[in-house]
Amino acid sequence: MVKARILALLAGLVPAALLAQGAEVTFGTMQQDSSLPVEVSADQLSVDQSSGTAIYSGDVVVGQGDMRLAAAQVRVVYIEGAGQIERLEATGGVTLVSGEEAAEAERADYNVAAGTVVMTGNVLLTQGANALTADRMVVNLEDGTAQMDGRVRSVFQPQEDGDGSASGTGQ
Repeated sequence: MVKARILALLAGLVPAALLAQGAEVTFGTMQQDSSLPVEVSADQLSVDQSSGTAIYSGDVVVGQGDMRLAAAQVRVVYIEGAGQIERLEATGGVTLVSGEEAAEAERADYNVAAGTVVMTGNVLLTQGANALTADRMVVNLEDGTAQMDGRVRSVFQPQEDGDGSASGTGQ
């Protein structure tokens, strides 16, 4: 019985160790469709037509499909002459939520056409009770994966057995 629990614990730790080394994780419960409309709400908006930018500030929330991004400020850069969003640059307590997962960072840059979000500065990714931290995370919204770089640390919580005890504890 104890041997089976130890094997179960090791079976859970080996993929976790490999995950921490490679630092590629899934992000979001579904792939993001970057062709969906982008909705932005904020306390203030400042537009500069000459540079093709808009700056939203104060409790900014950006939504696209099931993905939500919140920050103190978001700079929107438009494609020249097209009136479409090229990228979003979020700063100040950035939070990105997709499905059951959430990521926090100091800054996030969302390239709409490429379907990528680059988060930098004290990145924290939570997936249920598990947490990963890094200096930088690149989220690919097309395939639902994320790559983390820069001193990646992981905390994986043991799965509970049906009786509420943690697997592999020998209890």
